[in-house]
Amino acid sequence: MRPKLPPTLPLDTSLLKPGLRLAVGLSGGADSVALLRALAERGRELGLVLHAAHLHHGLRGEEADGDLAFARALAAELALPFHEARVDAGASAKANGQSIEEAARCLRYAWFRQLMASGEVDAVATAHTRDDQAETVLAKFLRGAWTEGLSGIYPAVEFPEGRILRPILNATRAEVETYLAALGQSWREDSSNRHLTFTRNRIRHELLPLLEGWNPRLREHLAQMAALARDEEAWWQAEVARLASQVLLPGRAVRGGGRASGDGLALDALRLAELVPALQRRLLRHAAEQLGTPIDFSATEALRSLALTGHAGQKLELAQGLRAERTPRELRLTISAQSSSEPAPEYTVTLPGEIAAPAFSLRLQIELTEQAAPAQPQTATLRNWRPGDRVRLRHSSGPRKVKEVLERMKVTGSSRGLWPVLELGGQIVWMRGVDVEPAPGVHIEAASIDAANIEAASLV
Repeated sequence: MRPKLPPTLPLDTSLLKPGLRLAVGLSGGADSVALLRALAERGRELGLVLHAAHLHHGLRGEEADGDLAFARALAAELALPFHEARVDAGASAKANGQSIEEAARCLRYAWFRQLMASGEVDAVATAHTRDDQAETVLAKFLRGAWTEGLSGIYPAVEFPEGRILRPILNATRAEVETYLAALGQSWREDSSNRHLTFTRNRIRHELLPLLEGWNPRLREHLAQMAALARDEEAWWQAEVARLASQVLLPGRAVRGGGRASGDGLALDALRLAELVPALQRRLLRHAAEQLGTPIDFSATEALRSLALTGHAGQKLELAQGLRAERTPRELRLTISAQSSSEPAPEYTVTLPGEIAAPAFSLRLQIELTEQAAPAQPQTATLRNWRPGDRVRLRHSSGPRKVKEVLERMKVTGSSRGLWPVLELGGQIVWMRGVDVEPAPGVHIEAASIDAANIEAASLV
């Protein structure tokens, strides 16, 4: 009888070139520990110069300190250079109006880019697995992402400083744990991964297992969908770039022919009408993005209707100051500051739930925990602040006027005119850029709405 071979970890070596100075993002969790061990085991064979890198996010207190000590000790055991740094993800989230998860992710990738810019490493490897891919694709689907959002996590992402690589994106979490068990290798557990207040954890622990009752191969199929979406998105980008030069027109048409320079751009409505709907939508979204205003499905369809069936002189005003005007041959797009007399839209959601608010370039996920009061209001409203609004900041002695809070934040001009707050039961429980006293049993995560864009989707 042949001896049973020890388990191995599926590793995409096509991303790894001889001589590559590669830092592994080592959190201490099972996935990153398995990736580091697998690369260390095959490092000489692959010709890698391996490093380990750990970022302390300033969260979870002694538990996070233990993660750092564990990562440092493992790197020393494997005789690898070790890089470490500390950040304050909580403070960054408050300053930038982000969720803790989003702030931590941004800080992590910023540090990875610093490492590559230093010249000490050429690339950084992160330990995303097929399970992470399935969770990401499902999360994007639930948010109503465009097809590029279903691309999920990319195997490699290019930055000017270097590349972020995901060598075990085809490995499952079960394979990771089997591999580590065979090595007798321990790992650290992040207690926050069990908190069901976080959307990703609810997808991981509740939704995916439920859906797998219908299709046990669901994770595999979601990962396949991501691969298909990535390849098709690459084709779309090339096709849109080819057609944009034919359909998008700079400046404004002038009498007698030619174009005058100026703000905004235009689309040739006649040429746009000749294209299939999929290309029409792509080109309209591409045009809006050129002006710095990503648009959602409803706005895209409104622009498409104006371009195809609108009459000369007809106008349309959308979120973020995007304005469209139909001329005899063109659809003109411009950006203007929102007038203070323009009412800002309001978004109401039944709890728990999610709000996508293009007017504020914002997405809120609102969850109710076990500590929620029995009489907790079942709806919340995201709206613009109003004169007289008061908000209670964490650790403050009493409510403060929102106007005064904005003044202290040095928010002036048109920015002050459009500033979102979340109202629940007559009380402001969230406000962009500040740490509001939390409502009992209510958990709120905020993220920029352009997080659904392809680059953000790839940086999970």
